[in-house]
Amino acid sequence: MEHPSPFALYQRAIAREGFVSDAAQLCAVERLQRCHEALQQETEAPAGIYLWGPVGRGKTWLMDMFHASVPVPARRQHFHHFMRWVHMRLFQLSGTADPLQALARELGEDIRVLCFDELFVGDIGDAIILGRLFRVMFEQGVVIVATSNQPPDQLYADGFNRERFLPAIDAIERHMQVVNLDGGADHRLRPGAVLQRYWVRAPGASSALPGVFEALAEGAASSEPLTLGRRPLSVVRRSDSVLWCRFADLCEQAFCALDFIELCDRFPAILIGDVPKLGSAQKDGRIARGTEDAAARVAAGDRQLPRLAARDDGVRRFIALVDECYDRRVPLYIEAQVALDELYTEGYLSFPFRRTLSRLREMQLQRFG
Repeated sequence: MEHPSPFALYQRAIAREGFVSDAAQLCAVERLQRCHEALQQETEAPAGIYLWGPVGRGKTWLMDMFHASVPVPARRQHFHHFMRWVHMRLFQLSGTADPLQALARELGEDIRVLCFDELFVGDIGDAIILGRLFRVMFEQGVVIVATSNQPPDQLYADGFNRERFLPAIDAIERHMQVVNLDGGADHRLRPGAVLQRYWVRAPGASSALPGVFEALAEGAASSEPLTLGRRPLSVVRRSDSVLWCRFADLCEQAFCALDFIELCDRFPAILIGDVPKLGSAQKDGRIARGTEDAAARVAAGDRQLPRLAARDDGVRRFIALVDECYDRRVPLYIEAQVALDELYTEGYLSFPFRRTLSRLREMQLQRFG
């Protein structure tokens, strides 16, 4: 079966589907086209492609076109889904002499191309793993096509023990073509019918979410807690078709990205109420020196953690939830204390929250979902 090339798919979208081209996208499509052509040849693995730029520039759209055109075995995953698989396989490979090498060999035997969306590193555990994993995947001949909001040298920029991640940056820059996709226009904001999925609730005002829940609910409704992973999740209401809960119950409890994957597996729509203003002034964090003596602590100085704001743990969970809903096309209905643009205006997570803000804006369009 012959696969249409990235360039052919791009031209078709421009001609038939009303998409608007720009110079940065054309440059990216040309690189993807050359990679596509090289994969059709029985030669060594071509360089991968690293598409980066601000939100709304079409990075995911172009990567998905490339994946649809790939003439060899390939896998497409959101980056945090890929890391979930990596952690799971490393656990299963416990006792293996070199589990990362074994994992990379397994990938190389199954696929030639790995496409993942939204490469963002905010966790020291992931940073340490990726420091070597990228290198061994390239050694196995795996071609990586990835999207990110940051250039490689800015990944995990303020992260703790960032030197452990530098080998991954070096591998990306040596084995992937870095393409800046900032064409100046946010293509997500092209005209479209608006469907309100975000409300600001003034103190003492009635909530919009009861009516939304009734409109979306199918089957019997309940306010019984939901078991998510191994933890109970308090809910306002739930049915087979929609979940309604409070921000504090979902994002300020010990849930994780895996739990949000389960939510999107179970519910076609999710409502979140009582969302507070999320950003606030940052505070310093330190790692205690444990059993070291006082003189050593004074000489070495306490190691610094990132300067976090009071709600940043909850904000990280909120970002992961929005990412999962967006990637799975699960509409997210939100009622908050402040306007969308005021949700997170100050704090350590300001940069990754820009992507979240853009995705929440796109969820207000009729075509989403």
